[in-house]
Amino acid sequence: MNKLVETYCDVDDFCELFIEQWQCTLLENGELKRRRDCKLSPAEVMTIIIHFHQSHYRDFKNYYLLYVSRQLKAYFPELLSYTRFLGISSSVVVPLCSYLTSKLGKPTGIQFVDSTKREVCHIMRAKRNLVFADVATHGKGTMGWSFGFKLHLIINHLGEIVSLKLTKGNVDDRQPLPEMADSLFGKLYGDKGYISKALSGELLDKGVELITTIRKNMKKKFISLWDRAILKKRFIIETVNDQLKNISYIEHSRHRSIHGFMLNLLGGLIAYCLKNDKPSLDLTAQEFELLNGINLMLA
Repeated sequence: MNKLVETYCDVDDFCELFIEQWQCTLLENGELKRRRDCKLSPAEVMTIIIHFHQSHYRDFKNYYLLYVSRQLKAYFPELLSYTRFLGISSSVVVPLCSYLTSKLGKPTGIQFVDSTKREVCHIMRAKRNLVFADVATHGKGTMGWSFGFKLHLIINHLGEIVSLKLTKGNVDDRQPLPEMADSLFGKLYGDKGYISKALSGELLDKGVELITTIRKNMKKKFISLWDRAILKKRFIIETVNDQLKNISYIEHSRHRSIHGFMLNLLGGLIAYCLKNDKPSLDLTAQEFELLNGINLMLA
């Protein structure tokens, strides 16, 4: 319960600053609309969505009916019915996006980039999927074909998400990288899917050195012992992707709306950002000072 209270307090502090300013920027078309006051505050709705991904439940309906409604009633005295909660949950998509942005980590000079597929249904059911028919696309990766989206991540050596972007499933991994790397410095380590002279030059102009392994049919290039050692630790971002899918549970195939898909994704990403024990590289102070010196020389 301590995690629930801690999450709510942090979310509520954020909403106190964000909600009013955000609502002032919204445009209206002049039509009169019925505005029913919700008994649950935006902070409470956001907390329930995030806490689902911090729990051991893998189905939101069971989580809400069997856990929240029975055991958390004291924490949410004005709790809504399950159907009503689903109806109003889409109203917090924008606040959740902004809250996620506030929880991203900072660049450290050692960053890793990778992408992972976000399937919305099994590939065999893609033609029958009406919810994502005009949004999701087919894509092919190292694990074969999929139908859905791609989640592109950049993390630092502490396991914190620094930058992220969601694209269609057929987008090349290299395409969103320049925009994602705007706030980075130092070195960015990626797999063979990011090999590109043009991309490396564009990132170098931003102060970021892209370092990748080479393909078997490519000429050998010089890579320092330090970079070789860090490249071997690229598994850290694969571990983050695994935790997002299997612990924070950002992927399942039962979405009934795009809003539901976004809420599930945002809640899982935020739940990961709020974790205390993230996978990280165990670098000594001397190693980190050496890295900072190298980055200063590059700058």
